[in-house]
Amino acid sequence: MEYEEKRQPAEEPDEEQMDTAVDEEYGADQIQVLKGLEAVRKRPGMYIGSTGPRGLHHLVYEIVDNSVDEALAGYCTHIEVEILPDNVVSVRDNGRGIPVDINEEEGLPAVTVVLTVLHAGGKFGGSGYKVSGGLHGVGSSVVNALSEWFEIEVSRQGHIYRQRFARGDVETDLEIVGDTEGTGTFIKFKADPEIFTETTEYDYDVLARRLREQAFLNAGLSITLTDRRDENDVQSENFCYEGGIRSFVDYINTSRGLTPVHDDIMHFTTVQGDKSAEVAISYNDGYNEIILSFANDVRTVDGGTHEQGFKTALTRVFNDYGKKFNLLKDGDKKLSGEDVREGLTAVISVKLTEAQFEGQTKGKLGNTEITGLVSKMLYDKMMTYFEENPSVAKAIFNKALDASRAREAARKARDNARRKSALESNALPGKLADCTDKNPENTEIYIVEGDSAGGSAKEGRDRNIQAILPLWGKMLNVEKARVDKVIGNDKLTPVIMALGTGIGDDFDITKLRYHKVVIMADADVDGAHIRTLLLTFFFRYMRPLIEHGYVYIAQPPLYKISKGKKHVYAFSDEERDREIEEMGGSCDIQRYKGLGEMDPQQLWETTMDPNYRTMLRVTMEDAMEADETFSILMGDKVEPRRLFIEKNAKYVENLDI
Repeated sequence: MEYEEKRQPAEEPDEEQMDTAVDEEYGADQIQVLKGLEAVRKRPGMYIGSTGPRGLHHLVYEIVDNSVDEALAGYCTHIEVEILPDNVVSVRDNGRGIPVDINEEEGLPAVTVVLTVLHAGGKFGGSGYKVSGGLHGVGSSVVNALSEWFEIEVSRQGHIYRQRFARGDVETDLEIVGDTEGTGTFIKFKADPEIFTETTEYDYDVLARRLREQAFLNAGLSITLTDRRDENDVQSENFCYEGGIRSFVDYINTSRGLTPVHDDIMHFTTVQGDKSAEVAISYNDGYNEIILSFANDVRTVDGGTHEQGFKTALTRVFNDYGKKFNLLKDGDKKLSGEDVREGLTAVISVKLTEAQFEGQTKGKLGNTEITGLVSKMLYDKMMTYFEENPSVAKAIFNKALDASRAREAARKARDNARRKSALESNALPGKLADCTDKNPENTEIYIVEGDSAGGSAKEGRDRNIQAILPLWGKMLNVEKARVDKVIGNDKLTPVIMALGTGIGDDFDITKLRYHKVVIMADADVDGAHIRTLLLTFFFRYMRPLIEHGYVYIAQPPLYKISKGKKHVYAFSDEERDREIEEMGGSCDIQRYKGLGEMDPQQLWETTMDPNYRTMLRVTMEDAMEADETFSILMGDKVEPRRLFIEKNAKYVENLDI
């Protein structure tokens, strides 16, 4: 989740300040030049995305990615990651070790240059790396800049070299501290609390998920993650998968409780010069598609040219095969992309020398030549596979045909609903309290759990820009429903009507009536359930809402702390304890069990006032995680659900039943 900035009231400038502001001239002395790694510390979000939990974990990814690049180059077989007490992280690999000889241009050891100069590294031409995920070459230096301290040991040329840095600056020169016959790089660092003010605590599961991915994508590479923060409860896992991305697809199906409709996982590969592509494909009896794509081992959350080539070829294969073997009858329409991807689990991995990513966070691949490479490979090899395995082809094809017929039924349901004016853009749900401003850029809608909270929100809101839509009753389990069932659902229809965009194939982002869609639910298990349901619905049927950054999670307080006439709100147990300590103890503490317990004024000043509220913006990664969790909790398989509950039960505190 990304935090929307909480704003404080602006102070009025006095007359002297105003005179100074008017008299100041915009000259050369107003131009600030940031040297070395100052730019990173000044604007860290430009390099790691955010200074919240996501950015914190990104530090580890940057260092691990460099070790994975050594594996891609054929020199590294094992990577050890440890979370140490005080949230210090160490990463050790058995690669070649960063060069330690003097860089002629800078007059410094190469390892020092790599860690103190942006865009320095072995990935900008030359023969150091043919394939690299850390394309921008800023990874290690950025982590160094954003760490309170950073230590590196390089085993190379028979010696162990060590150097230490503090907030990006050299603290000790590179020195030989021992001898060794091995090679590799060992890095330890502590994230700087001056930068990561929200938290410096790592989430083991978040790191495990990323490292597991890296092991799947590099068949045979061993990655170990160990959490040593509690000496009485050391947690450790080793990730190593000889089956590569085939094992990845099998893991996804098993962890989500999905039942494949064919035994073998399809696996196709191709190599063309310095580019390679591989895909692993499995179909299950569910209704949702899961496509994970990677370029040089970097997760491309926003897809790109490799996904485009995959989807195009997949649709062609089904339609051409159906025509060739007379499986598409005269009355059947051509299968759409959505039809052939229903129940699909697929992993796409491409590797290339000059990867072009959008932005430092590398969310989307842009290399146009990869489209044709993936498309030709998939079309040729999957068509051959279908012809050699007709029983599998027929089972999958019939599933796509059923999806096509269901989609046609959904279209008729939409047309019927429009004739009854239920989904027309000018028809709004009866429970919606709309705002007066009609400019979507200015407006926001709160989707509120329950009529009680909805009533408080309606009274406390800014009626000019804030609309309120209360939800009631049990929402549809979209895990077990096709789009034709979603269309007519009386719990989801009000949401669809209020937003005005339509869903699925008919979704039109230009018709969105509010540019902030805020989910506001209680801070308990039921509230989390509602949030997960809605996020999953948006992810599957209104995905551009999330891609454009229009979906938010409201953050209501958990406590009201009062002493005398003074009162403050706390949004976590830790914040509650801090506030009590500052007030001197003996405070009156009110625990909010639900939004409905707050009166309109309290709800406004804590959760809805744009000047003071805190909201979380939902990203695609958040939605994917919600989708995965929902698949586990709401699917038909009992075992994945039991394992999930056993694993996460320890995190549930003060459960209200």
